[in-house]
Amino acid sequence: MAKKLASQWLSAARISPTALYTGQVWQATGRSIPELKSIPASALYLALAPSMFVSRSFGGPTLEDFLLARHDLIDHHLTELIESGKITQIIEIAAGMSPRGSRFVERYGDKITYIEADLPGMVTQKKRLLATRLRASPNHHVKEVDAFAEQGEHSLDGLAMQLDTSQGLAVVTEGLLNYFDKNSVLNLWARVSSVLERFQYGAYLSDLHLKAQNSDPLAQAFVAGLGVFVRGQVHLHFETAGHLQQAMYEIGMACQILKPSDFADQVPACSARGANFCRILFARPAGAVK
Repeated sequence: MAKKLASQWLSAARISPTALYTGQVWQATGRSIPELKSIPASALYLALAPSMFVSRSFGGPTLEDFLLARHDLIDHHLTELIESGKITQIIEIAAGMSPRGSRFVERYGDKITYIEADLPGMVTQKKRLLATRLRASPNHHVKEVDAFAEQGEHSLDGLAMQLDTSQGLAVVTEGLLNYFDKNSVLNLWARVSSVLERFQYGAYLSDLHLKAQNSDPLAQAFVAGLGVFVRGQVHLHFETAGHLQQAMYEIGMACQILKPSDFADQVPACSARGANFCRILFARPAGAVK
């Protein structure tokens, strides 16, 4: 089972087109940093621009709509957790070309420890791109992870062992879950839950697409197109938020399911036409929730 799950994690290489495109969306909207600029990403973004323009012109959604909504809403809640003092440590799994680690370290300095974790190839690339920032900020790390490994230096547990359990830890996954089957996702959540239970305060932030919010013809076409884009199936694991909450409860997590449009007044990107194609998960170990 462990080998099968690890193999599925390694198969995430097919997600690279979305990693490139998403990275350029962050660049184009002023959310990224200069070091993460990419000519291939820019080319991919420009290639898809006409189809996004047509959809927007007819009042339809765009990839940018939910990419920005999910990114900004995760940022919004992570910011609240840090500024409340509950969280001082963050592990972002499958960080890809996300600028989040650099932006948060730039903002909060040595008040936080940020670990960007990913597959070996991405880790090598990102270490090279962020070399100057990493040297200047000893609390900012880019490390290898096998999110499905049961133990070892590169497992989630291994990364967490390097942190201070008397402080709070947030685990973040963005743009990852819907590329894996349900059993793999539940396995990952079980590992996240086990890790967070050991910390003074534990929180998990992620995004997920639900069947009920993607059942109309437009949404189904959008999901099908995304599957073609990433050269693989996009999994919709749960019908409703209730089904998702029950699944998380069974592995020891209490979960809130956040609808982006409910935060439109606080997070402008959440007012976009396609913002509600995804939901944001805010979960904690069930035993810690009062």
